[in-house]
Amino acid sequence: MAEAVLTVNQLQVAFSTRPIVRNVSFQLCPGQVLGIIGESGSGKSATCLSMLGLLPGAAVQGSARLSGQELIGLTAAELRSIRGPKIGLILQNPVSYFNPIATIQRQFIETLQSHRTLSGSAARSVAVEQLIAVGFPDPLRVLRQFPFQLSGGMLQRVMIAIALSLQPQVLVADEPTTALDVITQIQILGLIKQLQQQNHCALLLVTHDLGVIAQLADQVAVMRNGELVEQTSVEQLFDNPQHPYTQTLLASRLTQRQRVRR
Repeated sequence: MAEAVLTVNQLQVAFSTRPIVRNVSFQLCPGQVLGIIGESGSGKSATCLSMLGLLPGAAVQGSARLSGQELIGLTAAELRSIRGPKIGLILQNPVSYFNPIATIQRQFIETLQSHRTLSGSAARSVAVEQLIAVGFPDPLRVLRQFPFQLSGGMLQRVMIAIALSLQPQVLVADEPTTALDVITQIQILGLIKQLQQQNHCALLLVTHDLGVIAQLADQVAVMRNGELVEQTSVEQLFDNPQHPYTQTLLASRLTQRQRVRR
């Protein structure tokens, strides 16, 4: 197996005296998709966001090493230089990601120029190429528009384009399709998988949806009450889950399917 690009060891996150993540450890290799799954409040998002300094007020302990560089304990300025070019983010609510009074072009180009040495015209060319890559037939029109003029699915595509334009080693997708309709979900998930493979970046996928895990993940980490209770391959997860909580999650999914059929 290739050397891990992200190694998390005994990660702990707490607010005041209340722990929300306890002793979480995992590894992520280049080109691999690791899904972190569990019910709402299990600590999935907190695990990922805490490594990047995106949980204000949280006390974070343990280790998270990106290609050998320790992330825990870095300053805000140091983490800003890592978020984007080294670790890309796709969030569950694309509307909150964009400035509503700035065009897509302005926000795309500003993001590129803050991390890469590009002229305005060169940055615009990169933006056009990336928008085409995520399925926009008329990228120039998209660049001229404001966020409120685009649908949720279109904004999600723009967010993916911006994240991948910085060529990160790791892409963190935190519930990337929660706010989208079923058809758009399928399109976005296929797009994420396709572009992740093309760029050979590692993908850390946070979701509560077992269907998303089945479609995208290679390895799976199951979280409950802030702890990892099972880590396994996606095949093993569905064919032979070991932990009672994992078995309950799978049984719940089957029950929901049966109800829909009725």
